[in-house]
Amino acid sequence: MTSWWQWPNRSDTISKSYAVIGVGRFGSAVCKELLRFDAEVLAIDNSQRAIDELRQEDPAIEARVVDCTDEEALRAAGALDVGTVVVAISEPIEVSITATLIVKDAVGSLVNQVIARASSDLHEKMLRRVGADRVVFPSKMQGTRLGMELARPNLLERLRLDDRHSIEEIKVPKPFVGYSLRQLNLRKNHNVSVLAAGPENRLTVNPPASQILNGDELLVIMGSSEALESLPSS
Repeated sequence: MTSWWQWPNRSDTISKSYAVIGVGRFGSAVCKELLRFDAEVLAIDNSQRAIDELRQEDPAIEARVVDCTDEEALRAAGALDVGTVVVAISEPIEVSITATLIVKDAVGSLVNQVIARASSDLHEKMLRRVGADRVVFPSKMQGTRLGMELARPNLLERLRLDDRHSIEEIKVPKPFVGYSLRQLNLRKNHNVSVLAAGPENRLTVNPPASQILNGDELLVIMGSSEALESLPSS
């Protein structure tokens, strides 16, 4: 049986690979959360000290000292060969803008999505104008949360019950589409309980086992963090 995390082709591998430019507190938190989900992560910073500190916490991480305003240096490091780039630096502003522009528009770039960190509304506008697909503010979006969103793109909402258990609202994963809850038997096969299922505005609470899941529907499930994270992410 194929694991949910096996990547059968090059394009799929690219879509699930990430580069994080800038590994301060925010960027390192993004890296750590992505690595927790076994994602392919390339960490980049222009500071040897920042890279050394990151490696001390995780010696196996692929991390490189690179001038992120140098297109050829970013290309050589592999930053243009991933699906998603997180530009986690916010200052100097011109550096974050230049890095965003390079990874988005460089000739031959395979990057599909650029998420950039901003320090002000004006900074946000400038990042969007040079191609950022999404802009975040650390005060609103912590690195850990962003890393989880990237690794689990079907996760919509999470209600933490205690240190080990949560209730999550997720998009129905592709491997579940077309199957009934009885066939999936999520309690037995994944150790999670289904609280509700169905279209976004017409969820059925305590749905019957015969209910068929469709691709544009939602699931509300409860379980341990380990069980919830083991579900397919797409």
